[in-house]
Amino acid sequence: MLLIVLLGLGLSTQAAVRLPRLVSNGMVLQRDMPVKIWGWADAGERVNVEFRGQSYKTKADKQGNWAIDLAANAAGGPYSLKVNEIELTNILIGDVWLCSGQSNMELPIRRVMDLYKNEIRKVDNPQIRLFKVPMRYIFTETKTDYEGGDWKTATAENILDFSAVAYFFAADLYQKYQVPIGLVSSAVGGSPAEAWLSETSLKKYPNYWQTAQQCCSAAFVDSVKSADQNRIREWHKELNKKDQGVNHWSTGDVDVSDWSETSLPGYWSEQNIDFKNGSLWFCKEFELTDDLATEDAVLRLGRIIDADSAFVNGKFVGNITYQYPPRIYNVPASVLKPGKNQLMVRVISQSGRGGFMPDKPYALRFPNDTIDLTGQWHYRIGAEMPQLESQTFFQYKPGGLYKGMINPALNYTLKGVIWYQGESNTDRPGEYRQLFGDLIRDWRTQFQRPVLPFLFVQLANLGEPQKLPAESNWAELRDAQRRTLELPKTGMAVIYDIGEWNDIHPLNKKEVGHRLSLLAQSVAYGDSSVVYSGPLYQSMEIDDSSIVLTFASVGSGLFTNSLLQGFQIAGEDGRFEWAHAVVLDKNTVKVSNENVPHPTTVRYGWANNPADANLKNKEGLPASPFTTSN
Repeated sequence: MLLIVLLGLGLSTQAAVRLPRLVSNGMVLQRDMPVKIWGWADAGERVNVEFRGQSYKTKADKQGNWAIDLAANAAGGPYSLKVNEIELTNILIGDVWLCSGQSNMELPIRRVMDLYKNEIRKVDNPQIRLFKVPMRYIFTETKTDYEGGDWKTATAENILDFSAVAYFFAADLYQKYQVPIGLVSSAVGGSPAEAWLSETSLKKYPNYWQTAQQCCSAAFVDSVKSADQNRIREWHKELNKKDQGVNHWSTGDVDVSDWSETSLPGYWSEQNIDFKNGSLWFCKEFELTDDLATEDAVLRLGRIIDADSAFVNGKFVGNITYQYPPRIYNVPASVLKPGKNQLMVRVISQSGRGGFMPDKPYALRFPNDTIDLTGQWHYRIGAEMPQLESQTFFQYKPGGLYKGMINPALNYTLKGVIWYQGESNTDRPGEYRQLFGDLIRDWRTQFQRPVLPFLFVQLANLGEPQKLPAESNWAELRDAQRRTLELPKTGMAVIYDIGEWNDIHPLNKKEVGHRLSLLAQSVAYGDSSVVYSGPLYQSMEIDDSSIVLTFASVGSGLFTNSLLQGFQIAGEDGRFEWAHAVVLDKNTVKVSNENVPHPTTVRYGWANNPADANLKNKEGLPASPFTTSN
C-alpha cells in the first residue's frame, strides 16, 4: 500500500509541471541573449531544467509560477531541453520575431499563390519556423498562455498557412545570415491599433478605456453577440424566403433568355442596375470542346462584394461569405460537358456598393487553355432587402487582443517586432501618431526591452488615382506612421508603389518582406552598409517663390532620371496645387508653382493612391509621403 501511495505521489508530481504553448517541440530560441523558460507547477515544487549540458534549478512560488533564465547561446541546433520529466526536442537557436497587426500581416501564403506558385512549391527550409497564435480576445483577466498553437516548419506540408509577409521576411534574413528564424504570428484581420494596447496605455484614452470596461461584462458581450446573431440569421432567412431563385436557378440548364444583360466585371451601381441590397443572380454560358470537357479546371471569379455562391451546370463549386478573399473554385471534369455549359453565381449584397471587382481575373482555367468569363452576362434580381447593419466584432474592441494574444508571449525573448496595420484606423488618422507611438512604447515596457526593434509597414496605395490635390485620410495616416520614426530603433517600409488600386490586400508580399528585411539588417542587426529606407523628409527652407526640401536616408543619392511627380504646394490660404519639382543635389529637391508666389507648405504623395509619386533614391526605394506642416 505504501508503495502504491508513493507511486501515486510521483505521478502527481510529474503531472504538476506545465509549460506554455510557446515552449514546446520545434521552438526557436533567441540567440546571443539570456532566454527565459517558464511555466507552472504545484506551489513549492522543485523544477530542474537541463539544456546543452547545463542544469538550472528553481522552485515554484506560492502561486505555482516558476521561471529560469538560460545562459546566452550562439545560433545552432537542433537541441533537446528537459524540464523535470518533460523532454522537448528539435529546438533551434536563432532569431525570433513577433509578427503582428491586421489582415495584411495575417494573410497566408495560399492567398498570394498567383505570384509565387513556382517558388512556393520548392520551399523546404526547416530552419524557418512559425508559431501561429490563435485568435482570442479577453477583457477580464489577462491570460498567461495560449489556448492552442504549435511550431511549424517552412516545408511544403505547412507553408501555405504561413503569413506571407512573415515568411518572405524570414527567408530574406535567412539567406543573408544563415541562422534559424522563428516567427510568432499574432495578427487579426480588421483589428485597429487600440485592440493591441495594454490597460496601462488604454487609460490614456478615456473613450477606449470606457469601451474596454464595458466589455468586461460577460453578460453585455453575450447579449450583443446574441442580438447580432439573431438579426443576421433572420435577415438571411427572410432573404432566402423571398429569393425566387433559391433551389431553382442553381439547378442547371436554366432558361435565361428573358433575363437582363450587363457587362462584368463592374459595380452594378455603374451598370444601371437599380438594386442595392439583397441577392442578385448572374449567369454566364460558355462552350467547351470535347477535349476540354474531360479536364479538371479552376474557376476564377476575382473578388465579389459581398458574398457569393457559384454553380456550374447545377453543381455547387464554392462560396465565400465576405468580400476580400479571391474567388478560386475547383471545377472537376465530372461537372463539365461538351458544348454549352452554364455558370450561375448568386451574389448577396448586405450593405453599400455591390459588384464584381474590376481588374481581377474572371476565367475558367484549364491546364493548357483558358475560357474568358468577362463581358456580357445575364442577370436577375433574386430578392431585395433592407441594408443589413454590421455586427459587433469584439476582437476589435480596445485591449482585447493584447490580453489574449500578446500578454502570453511576454516571457519569450525576441529579436524584434514586425508590424503591418493601420487600415482600420484610417477613419481617425489624426489620433494615430500618438496611438501608434503609445503602442510601441507600451510593448517595449511590457516586454521589458526599452529599445526592442520595432519595424512597421506604411499603408499601401488603394483606390483610383485622383486628378486634383485633395485631402486624404490614408495620406494623413501614412504621415503619422512616418513621424513615429522619431522613436529609437524603429523602421518603416514604404510600399505605396507596390499595392493594388482595387485590393486592400495586395499580392506582392515578397517585396514587403524584403523591405522589412532591409530595415532589420540596419536597425536590429547593426549593418551600417545597408541602404534600408527610401528618402525621408527632414526639413524645408523657403527660397523666394520656391521651397527647398532636404531629405535623409537618400542612400547614394536621389534618383534624377525621371520627371518628379506627386508634389503639392500651397500658400497661406492652404489651397494646394500640383508642383513643379526638381532634384538640386544628392539630398535636396526644389518645389514651386507659378500660381503660388508665396508658398508655405509642401505635401508629397498626398492621396489614398499616390500613383504618380515617384521620388526615390538611386537604390530604388521610394520616398515616404509627407507634409511639411505640423
